[in-house]
Amino acid sequence: MSDVHSAQPGMLVVAREFRSMTQADVAEAMMKASGGDAAVSQGYVSRAESGRLAVSGERLELYAAALGYPPELLCLDPQVHGVGVGLVHHRKRASLTVSALRRQHAHLALTRVQLQGIAACRPGLGVRAAAIPTVALDALTTAKDAARQVRKAWGMPPGPAADLTASLETAGVLVVARDLGSGRLDAVSQWDGTQPPLILANHHAPADRYRFSLAHELGHLVLHQSPGDSAIQERQADEFAAEFLMPARDIRSAFTPRVDLELLARLKREWKVSMAALLRRAQSLNIVTDWQYRSVMVEMSTLGYRTAEPVEIDRERPRYVPGLIRSALAAGMSEEELARCARLLPEDFQLLYAPREGATVDSASKVRP
Repeated sequence: MSDVHSAQPGMLVVAREFRSMTQADVAEAMMKASGGDAAVSQGYVSRAESGRLAVSGERLELYAAALGYPPELLCLDPQVHGVGVGLVHHRKRASLTVSALRRQHAHLALTRVQLQGIAACRPGLGVRAAAIPTVALDALTTAKDAARQVRKAWGMPPGPAADLTASLETAGVLVVARDLGSGRLDAVSQWDGTQPPLILANHHAPADRYRFSLAHELGHLVLHQSPGDSAIQERQADEFAAEFLMPARDIRSAFTPRVDLELLARLKREWKVSMAALLRRAQSLNIVTDWQYRSVMVEMSTLGYRTAEPVEIDRERPRYVPGLIRSALAAGMSEEELARCARLLPEDFQLLYAPREGATVDSASKVRP
């Protein structure tokens, strides 16, 4: 590779954080890739990431080998290709570490680069403009009002959301189900207002939680175009999701004659949300008292339903991105060509975007960490 091609410091950081590697890890991997011929220190990696030295030629090749990416990816300008641009939201557990969150921000950024590359190689397969209404909250407009506005704008009938993933994709949202590397993170989203909104959802999550997480992220896209108090924004996104998936005027009459485990299990099949979410909804609508809510929750805990609820619902799966890949392959492009477009090594592209027949979505987790 010619020396005119140099790595972009910001992309070096993004690629390393996605691989969950420290600077010392990268230095060691570079030395191994060279067969021990290259002397690389943590200080070298630090200076490369800060832009104090150029990484090109053989060093670029070693750097790419250490990180498991084609050299071309490391040469992309993050500011040009949208890496790190826009407000990022995530539905997570409180105990998720900062480093784990940074990895998911990198995951989001690299996925966007991959999809942009694929679309650029097949211009006819480009993504559509997003049809996501944005709603400003004020003293008269709540997150619940916003949920009702979105359902109306999308022409959704009363009752349960039949296929939330399909509704999001029809509205121009890119939905990608992946192994997010942690059971403490359910989804992460980003939208800068110009590029299509992107949601990464944890495909290990139960199907009902997966749907609620998508609705939660949609709430962020609709409500939060600028940073704010994270706790308040998370609560607003939850309120949006509850109303979007379980509209008050439609579900109120379903909580009869008595809210118990049998009723919650039946409603779970119909509304495709968890029994716990249904119980919380009944409480928020003042259908059950706080005491009744606690009593049922204790019963669910005793039976182990807090970790594994009974009644399985069908899992929704994204169709738009897999459709892009199938269309490109049907048009005569090879997986190797698509991998180059996506700035991925062929084996990683195959695992992430073109799993072999009979493979499960878990195959994506085999992409090197």
